[in-house]
Amino acid sequence: MIKYIFWDFNGTILDDRELSLILLNEMLEKQNKPSITMEQYLEVFGFPIQDYYLKTGISFEHKSFEEMSIWFISKYQPQSLEQSLHEGLLSTLKSLHKKGIKQIVLSASEQNNLLEQMNHYKITPYFDYILGTSDIINHNKEEVGLSFIQKHHINPKNCLYIGDTIYDYDVAIKMGVYPVLYSGGHQSISRLKLKTSLVIDKISDIIKIVNDMEKGEENHEEIFKRF
Repeated sequence: MIKYIFWDFNGTILDDRELSLILLNEMLEKQNKPSITMEQYLEVFGFPIQDYYLKTGISFEHKSFEEMSIWFISKYQPQSLEQSLHEGLLSTLKSLHKKGIKQIVLSASEQNNLLEQMNHYKITPYFDYILGTSDIINHNKEEVGLSFIQKHHINPKNCLYIGDTIYDYDVAIKMGVYPVLYSGGHQSISRLKLKTSLVIDKISDIIKIVNDMEKGEENHEEIFKRF
């Protein structure tokens, strides 16, 4: 039975990929590099962010990765409050909250920025814990997640992790929890399916997964045997 759900934030809860692409292309324009399309973006975005930047053609010859990250966040944060939650997200959060499932945001975003975003979109009450970072450059989500599980004596087999990138899948596996990937975020569905066949197109599909897992251990294993 699922008792805890870890949520990635950017791209999973918040629909911010258009904004991220716009800011990326501004960075490329500043370096006289060609812009990229959304289709290209979904094929190249990944972690570490520094490697992803290099793949797009960005150079750190005149400005360091740290300097460019600070610029990006300064532009991204205020505009992130003008985006939208993914369709079906709010009703899904409400349904899971009503079922008594504890929900946790596990994000590489700076803690205060993350809280500002969540408060702005009025979703904070549906979460029991909000795990951001104080260091966006050197943040390690799996370490934070593992530490949380150990601190609260949680059985990883009672947990789902919902994210929108293959990095999220890797984080979930390292934490020992069940990963579900969402196709409406920052990577293409074809890339996601290279990791797992359990890729959802609608956030609300999480409800069905949780309900199916409540039917018993046999169905539970059947759902996730594809990992």
